[in-house]
Amino acid sequence: MTTATTPKGERRRQALVCAAAELLREGGFEAVRHRAVATRADLPLASTTYYFDSLDDLIARAVEYSGNGELDVMRARVASLSHRRRGAESTVDLVADLIAGPDGTDPSSYEQLVARYERFIACARHPELREVQLRLRVQLDDLLADVLRRCGRIARQDQLRKLTAVVDGAVVGELSEAHPDPRRAVRDALLEVIDIVAPPSIN
Repeated sequence: MTTATTPKGERRRQALVCAAAELLREGGFEAVRHRAVATRADLPLASTTYYFDSLDDLIARAVEYSGNGELDVMRARVASLSHRRRGAESTVDLVADLIAGPDGTDPSSYEQLVARYERFIACARHPELREVQLRLRVQLDDLLADVLRRCGRIARQDQLRKLTAVVDGAVVGELSEAHPDPRRAVRDALLEVIDIVAPPSIN
């Protein structure tokens, strides 16, 4: 057993991942540097290179940690939904809540949303993140499909991709506004298309 795989080593490794995830959420990818992570984790600077092959490796683990944490919260929300037929507005409200949080202007929800979309875009410049982000995206799409089914709607895979494209476009466009309200933007955009991309089931 190497030092990195001992209980103490695992605790230190996890502390570094958590610290990097916090920095990633607070300041984006530029905020995640060896010294900043070590300081946040209250560990020696050398620990960041001892427990991880590179800074990119540490960032990838932080992205995965952050994404999985968000998905766990989302799964709990979805699991609490009853299975019943819902109209367009009720369905769209649930999807908007899942993506942007129940209160679209809440600073914590907004910060988390910005960090999520920064991770999406970062894949273009950081190929090592693509595999991690793809796994997270597949799980998010599955949760969206589950919400739609719980609302008594058809959630075909090809149509689901169109729905997520509408959601992503609404969020990214809204983030550039002077007073962004991503939840409202998602809701407004989806109301136009929800009955087309996720029609009510006939059963």
